[in-house]
Amino acid sequence: MAAYGYEAIDKAGKTVSGSIEAESIDKVRMDLKQQGLTVLEVKEQSLLSKDLNISFGGKPTTRDLSVFCRQFVSMNRAGVSILSTLKMLDEQTENKVMKEAVSGVRVSVEKGETFSSALAQYPKVFPELMVSLVAAGESSGSLDIALERMAVQFEKSTKIKSLVKKAMIYPVVVAVIALVVMIVMLVFVIPRYGNMFAEMDAELPGITLFMLACGNFLRTRWYIVVPVLAAVIVGLKLFSRTDSGKHVFHGLKLKIAVMKNLEIKQASSMMARTMSTLLASGVPIIEAVDIVGDTMENVYFKEAMDMCKNEIMIGQPLSRPLEQCGLFPPMVYHMVKIGEEAGNTEEMLTKLADYYDEEVEIAVQSLMAAMEPMIIVMLAGIVSLMIAAVMAPMIKLYDVLGQL
Repeated sequence: MAAYGYEAIDKAGKTVSGSIEAESIDKVRMDLKQQGLTVLEVKEQSLLSKDLNISFGGKPTTRDLSVFCRQFVSMNRAGVSILSTLKMLDEQTENKVMKEAVSGVRVSVEKGETFSSALAQYPKVFPELMVSLVAAGESSGSLDIALERMAVQFEKSTKIKSLVKKAMIYPVVVAVIALVVMIVMLVFVIPRYGNMFAEMDAELPGITLFMLACGNFLRTRWYIVVPVLAAVIVGLKLFSRTDSGKHVFHGLKLKIAVMKNLEIKQASSMMARTMSTLLASGVPIIEAVDIVGDTMENVYFKEAMDMCKNEIMIGQPLSRPLEQCGLFPPMVYHMVKIGEEAGNTEEMLTKLADYYDEEVEIAVQSLMAAMEPMIIVMLAGIVSLMIAAVMAPMIKLYDVLGQL
């Protein structure tokens, strides 16, 4: 289906615009009229205009979704109807993409669709996990409880992601600064020393000649270096999105000692929290395991959850495939097994999630502590090379002058 941009007037007389996917322009006009809109203009979007339309709003973050759930629960418990709640949320939502989705959900609910089916029409905004919880909440008459659990899920996920991002800021900033300093030294500083000693007919040491050659190559062949580096970065980015690339990069995270601990604990926390939320909301265990697999970021844990689903389908308890996959720590499958035997798996998973949330924070701090000396050693090596390239010819010149 193609993407079409539209401009229309709503029932309140306001001009609204957005994008919609459909088989033809006529189908778009028909859908918009069914939503009570007076169509002014509809035209097919090009790839460029489609990208621009998306970039202005930005995909809603887990923080946005958490606020949406919290506000929905507060209004629902205050006795406000779903339609009125969605209308108020539509008016106060700042994110453009989410605002259009909430507006579309409201229109679908007005037409008689269930809240969960309306959310499912916007998979890029509302994740499958949220749709499943809302559907379970609707069927059991506990929609507010389901959305409250979803809000907690989003808040925990946001906290963990922010911790990991915060841990990566320091090494990235240091690496960028080191790269800039190195380029300045190679292109501007060391060549001046080289010219000065060349005028004095002084023989330059090998390390200085090497640095001069590197600086000269960067200065005269930058138009080759920049595109090659850009191509390598883009190539690695594209490769990381392929199935083979995911297995390579995600496998490295599980092999590199300083990252392995954080990756395993983060996956354990995500699995336990999501599984607990789904089971407590009444979602069947097979469906819950399937959804958990989709939420896992590391492809190896995703495949492990697929294996768990297959094992459960043939009658195995969840704890057994969790142990057999060899990825989760012993505490995970032991506590799940205790929960299965006691009949309170959701409660055990919640405790497990709380435990590993704290462990993730500790793992982030440990990662930072381990990376700091590594970064210092790297910087010391770069600075030492630069100093050696500058000081070596000076020392050699002093030795020659001392012999005269």
